[in-house]
Amino acid sequence: MKTFLFPLLGAAAVLAATATSSSARDRYADRPPVVVSPDLSAPWVLQLGHAPGIVRQGRQEMQRPQRRYQRQAQPAQLHTAAVQAPSKKRMVARPQINPIYLPQEVAYDGPHKPGTIVIDTTENFLYLVENNGKARRYGVGTGKPGFEWAGKHKISQKKVWPEWRPPAEMITREAAKGRYLPTYVAGGAENPLGARALYLGSTLYRIHGTNQPWTIGGAVSSGCIRMRNEDVVDLYERVNVGTTVVVI
Repeated sequence: MKTFLFPLLGAAAVLAATATSSSARDRYADRPPVVVSPDLSAPWVLQLGHAPGIVRQGRQEMQRPQRRYQRQAQPAQLHTAAVQAPSKKRMVARPQINPIYLPQEVAYDGPHKPGTIVIDTTENFLYLVENNGKARRYGVGTGKPGFEWAGKHKISQKKVWPEWRPPAEMITREAAKGRYLPTYVAGGAENPLGARALYLGSTLYRIHGTNQPWTIGGAVSSGCIRMRNEDVVDLYERVNVGTTVVVI
């Protein structure tokens, strides 16, 4: 029994000595890097759920890098107002003025002296009589049926972009038709008297511009003489207060 025990004790002593010597040597040796198994990190990654930057691929999780810039759309994907064709607005066609009513120099052999304005309400022409048998002719709009008149007056005043105060009888007359006029309209592009007005004596009649130039050449007014804004401005510069106006 003693003979068998002694070899076992000797082997144990040798192993202990060897282990002690190995531990002493390993204490100062370089340790291997620590490697964490993916199985250990998986529970923490799963807690992120659908957080931004995580792409789920089967049982694995892969971190997706965040983009610093938005990807630009391809030309076919652009739908901005800058590249789209502008929508075509529905245009309302206006009648064109007959060229015969545009200003022009014509021959004149009438009885009125130069400087006189003669208005022919039948042909819808206004003549500014000049020297040497000439006249400057403009197309005009005149009084509609029931509002025609004839007479001789002098220009009593001139106004640039005149205001408009419809007469009381006009307001009443138009209201009976279901059209309600304002009592006052300031001068401007929306004013029916247009850019200039030449007042005829003490009457309510005027030679004035219009914001409806397509009506020139017709019987359209309540007695006033309408001209294109360009034409009434031209006439305004050529005549003075006191000029004789003959309406025939």
